[in-house]
Amino acid sequence: MAQPSFLLFCIFLSFFSILSSYQTKATTITRLVSKSLYDSMFIHKDNTACPANGFYTYESFVKATGRFPRFGSVGSMETRRREVAAFLAQISHETTGGWPTAPDGPYAWGLCFKEEVSPQSNYCDSSNTEWPCFSNKTYHGRGPIQLSWNYNYGPAGRALGFDGLRNPEIVANNSVIAFQTALWFWMTEQSPKPSCHDVMIGRYRPTEADLAANRTVGFGLTTNIINGGLECGIAGDGRVNDRIGFYQRYAGLLNAGTGPNLDCENQRPFA
Repeated sequence: MAQPSFLLFCIFLSFFSILSSYQTKATTITRLVSKSLYDSMFIHKDNTACPANGFYTYESFVKATGRFPRFGSVGSMETRRREVAAFLAQISHETTGGWPTAPDGPYAWGLCFKEEVSPQSNYCDSSNTEWPCFSNKTYHGRGPIQLSWNYNYGPAGRALGFDGLRNPEIVANNSVIAFQTALWFWMTEQSPKPSCHDVMIGRYRPTEADLAANRTVGFGLTTNIINGGLECGIAGDGRVNDRIGFYQRYAGLLNAGTGPNLDCENQRPFA
C-alpha cells in the first residue's frame, strides 16, 4: 500500500501540473491581449447604454481561454494574432451596439449585448431528438457568439459542464461560461463545417464540396460557418461588412495582417 506522504506528493504534483497549464495558457493570451489593449478594443462595453455593461470583463475572458489551450497559441505569432483578431471581431459583431455615427466609430461598440433582443422564436428544433427542448425554456441568442438553438446549447453544455438544455439562462448570467460557449463554438468542428479555429490557423483543407461552393480560406469562411445561411452569397451584405470592419480594426491593434478572402459574397453556405 502506498504511503500517505507519497499519495500527498502525487496529489500535489497533479494539482501543480494543472495550475501550471492554466497559468501558461493565461500567460499566452495575456501576452497577445493585455488588459489595456482589451479595454481599447471594447471602449464602450461598460457604457450604461449597453445592456451587458459590467458583464464581459477581461478577467472572465482570460479565465475562459484557459479551457481552450490551442486558442491563440498555434502557429506563428502572426497567425496567433490573426486568429484572436478574427474571434474578437466575430463576437463583436454578434454583440454590437454600434451605429454608423456612433462615438469613436461603429467598431468601438462590441460586447454591448449579452442576450438577443426580442427573439422571434424559442429556437427549438423539435425534430432534434438528441438534444430535446424543455418546456418553458428558450434557446435564443446568448453570450458573445449569441449561442442559439437547442442543438448548440446541449453539446456546449456537455462539453463545458453545465446543463444547456435545462439551464440555458446561465450563458447570459455567468460571464466565464458565456465566453467559454463562444470559444467552444469557435474551436469545435461541426461537420460538414470545419472549426473557425482550423480555418484561421491554416489547418482547414477544403473538400470537393467546399471547392465547388468556393469556400475559400480566410476570415470570410468563419462568417460562413457562423451565419452563412443568412449572410453569404450576397453581394455587399451589410452584416458581413460590419464583421470585416471589426476584424480590420482589431488586426490593426494587434499588428497583424488580415489575410485574403475577407467576405463570403461568392461562397455558397454550408448545407
